Amino acid sequence: MTNRPPEGIKMTTDQQPIVFNPLDPAFRENPSPVYGRLLREDPVHITPFGVKAFSRLTDCTAILRDHKHFSSDDRNSAAAAERNRPSDSLISEEDRPFLFMDPPDHTRLRRLVSQAFTPRALESMRPRIQQLVDELLDAIEGKDEMDAIADLAYPLPVSVICEMLGVPREDEPQFRVWSRILASSLDPDISVTPEALKERERAIFESREYFRELIARRGDDRPPDILSALLTAEEEGDRLSERELLSTCTMILIAGHETTVNLIGNGILQLLRHPDQLAKFQERPEELAPHAVEEVLRFDPPVQFDGRICIQQTEVGGVTLSPGEFAMTLLGAANRDPEHFEDPDTFDITRGERDSRADRHLAFGFGIHYCLGQPLARIEGALALRSFVERFPNARL
Repeated sequence: MTNRPPEGIKMTTDQQPIVFNPLDPAFRENPSPVYGRLLREDPVHITPFGVKAFSRLTDCTAILRDHKHFSSDDRNSAAAAERNRPSDSLISEEDRPFLFMDPPDHTRLRRLVSQAFTPRALESMRPRIQQLVDELLDAIEGKDEMDAIADLAYPLPVSVICEMLGVPREDEPQFRVWSRILASSLDPDISVTPEALKERERAIFESREYFRELIARRGDDRPPDILSALLTAEEEGDRLSERELLSTCTMILIAGHETTVNLIGNGILQLLRHPDQLAKFQERPEELAPHAVEEVLRFDPPVQFDGRICIQQTEVGGVTLSPGEFAMTLLGAANRDPEHFEDPDTFDITRGERDSRADRHLAFGFGIHYCLGQPLARIEGALALRSFVERFPNARL
């Protein structure tokens, strides 16, 4: 008999175990206490699933920026070596979006796609996004209550994405269905059932077929939108193939919707939970909107964790990782690292006014996979939160 704790549990001096389980409803409701203990007591934690989870910001950035020792391609994982793609799969390996690629393939595709996501192009959408926000809030005006997700946070990003890609308004309901299903692509694999994986695959297939038909209907017509920019993107004669274009359109739907929903929803929730910060925002809405967005992104990021697969033995945070091992980066914990953020567990929308490093959080990742659409998410978040606090000054949970 032994008193040694089971693997995945760190025993502290008071014999209280730290258990990091991303599937635990209590953790999902409030991950802060677990993150705090991990940072203080066990910054490289072995999860109940046998995965090394890194919580310090320096360790997370070291992993996310190192594409020599770490890969974003899940086919390099030890688990992938033991499984084969089903014979009835609707999706080919050639259809993988560049989000899950490594250099040089990732470098080439990101360079082409970035031509469509210029700051100028995204900033030009600001007036139209404000119109969409106003339309959604107009529909709420006069009601006694609202569902912040269903009435604002969820429909806004999908409308923006549809406008970016030239999707008719009447097709938006179908895009909402696909987006709901595809949002699971951002969840850890351990939380996804085989049935959900199959449903996700079908949504990817159907959305790509939709985009194929949409592009065909356009012919040589090139309205001024992101889809046209993707169709014409070129560098030294290199252009996106049809498969690459379709994968990119689906990736925009996956990465551009759910994360922005969470940003807006988390922002409204945190402002209503912190009346003092809401009051500050209402006093200076235009001035504080960008700072409020950054603090929401830091304090309660839309994506709580990311990860990479080790492809060459290396050491991070004092532990060794071997090829095939998955390294989980706890973005939500890293954003609360007291070594980098003063009073990190306090929600303070004026943080950015006195600390130039306040926006150096990991909400949008780090390194070569840093979110390409983050300027758009910031615009949507700022306009939605500012308009909400201005039009509903007496809102309460």
